[in-house]
Amino acid sequence: MNHRSERLTLPLMAAALVALPFGLSALGLTLTSATDVVVFAVACMGLNILVGQTGLVSFGHGAFFGFGAYAAAIGQRTFFPGTLLPPTLFALAFVAGASVLLGLLILRRRGVYFSLLTLALSALSFTVAFRWTALTGGESGYGGVERTRLLGLDLDAAWTWYGLVAVTAFAVVVGLARFRRSPVGTVLEAIRENEQRARFLGYPTNRYKLVAFTVSATVTGLAGVLSVFTHRFASAEPLGSAFSGELLAMVVIGGMRSFAGPAIGALFFILFREMLSIWTANWLFWFGLLFVGFIVFSPDGLVGIGRRVWRLVRPPAAEDAAMAGRRAGLPENLPAFLRPDGVVDGIILAARGIAKRFGGLKAVDGVTIAVRDRTLHALIGPNGAGKTTAFNLISGMYRPDSGTVTLGPISIAGFAPERICAAGIGRSFQITNLFPALTVEDNIRLAVQGRRPGRFDPWRDARADREAAAETAEILRWLGLAGLERAEAGSLSYGGQRLLDMGVALATKPRVLLLDEPLAGLAAAERTRIGDIIKRVSTEVPVLMVEHDIDRVFQIADAVTVMNEGTVLVDGTVEDARTSPEVQEVYIGSGTAAMAARPRPSAAEPQVLLSLENVDTFYGKSHILSGVTFDVHAHEIVALLGRNGAGKSTCLKTITGLAPHASGHIRLGSDRLDGRSAAVIARAGIGYVPQGRGLFAGMSVAENLELGRLKRRTGNGVHWDEERVLSYFPRLRERWRTPADYLSGGEQQMVAVARALSGDVRVLLLDEPFEGLAPAVVESLFETFDALRREVSIVIVDHNLDLALALSDRTVALERGRVMHTGPSQALRDDLALRRQVLWL
Repeated sequence: MNHRSERLTLPLMAAALVALPFGLSALGLTLTSATDVVVFAVACMGLNILVGQTGLVSFGHGAFFGFGAYAAAIGQRTFFPGTLLPPTLFALAFVAGASVLLGLLILRRRGVYFSLLTLALSALSFTVAFRWTALTGGESGYGGVERTRLLGLDLDAAWTWYGLVAVTAFAVVVGLARFRRSPVGTVLEAIRENEQRARFLGYPTNRYKLVAFTVSATVTGLAGVLSVFTHRFASAEPLGSAFSGELLAMVVIGGMRSFAGPAIGALFFILFREMLSIWTANWLFWFGLLFVGFIVFSPDGLVGIGRRVWRLVRPPAAEDAAMAGRRAGLPENLPAFLRPDGVVDGIILAARGIAKRFGGLKAVDGVTIAVRDRTLHALIGPNGAGKTTAFNLISGMYRPDSGTVTLGPISIAGFAPERICAAGIGRSFQITNLFPALTVEDNIRLAVQGRRPGRFDPWRDARADREAAAETAEILRWLGLAGLERAEAGSLSYGGQRLLDMGVALATKPRVLLLDEPLAGLAAAERTRIGDIIKRVSTEVPVLMVEHDIDRVFQIADAVTVMNEGTVLVDGTVEDARTSPEVQEVYIGSGTAAMAARPRPSAAEPQVLLSLENVDTFYGKSHILSGVTFDVHAHEIVALLGRNGAGKSTCLKTITGLAPHASGHIRLGSDRLDGRSAAVIARAGIGYVPQGRGLFAGMSVAENLELGRLKRRTGNGVHWDEERVLSYFPRLRERWRTPADYLSGGEQQMVAVARALSGDVRVLLLDEPFEGLAPAVVESLFETFDALRREVSIVIVDHNLDLALALSDRTVALERGRVMHTGPSQALRDDLALRRQVLWL
């Protein structure tokens, strides 16, 4: 919740608390119904700390509502007769203590297992309360609760009691608003988006989740206390799973990602129950149908519906793609506050004899890497060499089976990621690893906040830290991301996300920076710029970098370690690696220049197979594609090129139906694809290989291909059975029963292409198929794609211009979502001046 929305939300909620009893009275409902609305609103806002803010779905939160009610009732009658405040404090202390103990147990599991454990808690609590008659009254309940005087107020009066409940509820709202904006609250949102990345920023996420669980349970318990004094009676009903389901339904129907949504959901629930129960005793059945409707048609709940209606009344202005607002300058030296204190004369980071097995696969076997201070140390090798696994062993993602890792004098082998980050290691990831729904500014600020003493503060406004805000702004300016502060990280182009990923790692102020393929997927100009930035950084912060761009590595690296099949092949200078025959044999291959120079006869035919006509595509209010028009002929290869953020990947997603176009027409053969789902388009004969591959982890190669084929035996195009696919990818026959996520990057790319072909396919869409692959693997895939032109039409997006132009028959160049050039690829291949003019490269 930002400052502007809070300035509106808090006064509106205060006004709603005042107006609520009068509004319900006008509908024929009692003051008790108004009090119940407020009580349920408090309970739902407590539950929303877990569900909406932290991303933990609890199916048993009614248990804490019941704990609060029973503890207050028993406390008043047994320990504090004739009082109200002492039993309330006793109940809150009991719920808080119980939630800490239960949280330590339940939070050991994640996802569905966490949800099932909360459901088990609810069922167990209900059974105990229902059967322990001596303590709880069993099925008869626990009565005799009194509303005594407090501060001279007669709480027996309905209006006085409602006033006290409303004041308490508003105090809870103010407290939760502060908690949501606090450093702890912002970290909970980061955990919801990407818990792994939060750990690599130095946050002990289990501790934060325990805080969220405890605060959530205590607020829900407070609602139970207010309820028991409202009705002067406690029962086992709130402990049951049905009541917990109702609370969860209120949160979802109101809008779990918004601050006030759960309170709106509580009001809706009470109105629905009171009005519909007059007509039918089966009102819960209709409420359940309504709940399913919200899940399917409005996941953002009533708040989401309100926002959509508001956008109809006041349509937002269309914006260019997120990267269009970027203000990038020339590379500069690292900001002073990120520079480490002191210099180590010699080795700063050393991994000695580290080894790791995954089942029967020996990924890393006795590897030794030594990084000297203020140097750029490159870790290179073919796909499957074990480079990223070695990175993961050093950075704490995996615990080494053997060997040592030291940072200066400190042994860090086996440390958790948050401890390794605190020790002084920051890392980026091979596949960008950000908080996609948070802004660019928030991504950097969270990294800056992770090294500040107030990161555990549950009350102070995280964005009021001026020093952290200044550092965040300076890092964004230094990265060249100024102007994008308010853009969602997930809306950036792939190159923008890679740059932000590196910036997040640097913002942790590491003593050593680990970069996993920082240049992958970048255009040539951006690749040069980022390479220069990395080289400048390494003069002050030592860098260990995995990278497949061998030419760039040899230009900027100070030392090189070459790995192959889990072991070190060469360790020494750039010249040692450049001149090693073993390195040339296993890594470099024949080179892209030699491939690009060979003549490639076209198989294109006059018949148009795929066409786009004046296609516009939006992401929210961002106008990504604008009037895109081009066609693809049968057996033709078309290169879709342009700078980062030009709209290339969005264009492929639009063709596949993953990003539906707002206007224009797309045709495949004689079929119009407008308005069709991605599943229907795939069955029409479109095969899509997404950037990042998107394989089904844990499933074998055979299972991935079978899933690709299962629903696409339609007769639309060339039929690709198992043998036909393997004739193009014979290497996969050896890996047929191997889980796809155990394969090297090159083998995974082969599986992704083979899965896209499986079934009946007419057009193959390739998004960055050569990204992050060793040259020898690139060469193999290039030859495969060249052979495939006689089978299917291909649209390829790739930043390796030489390869894309050598492979393709025609080129379509995009700039800011518009087609700026269409013509033969040979012209761009042979005329460098034309290439610079068309592609700005």
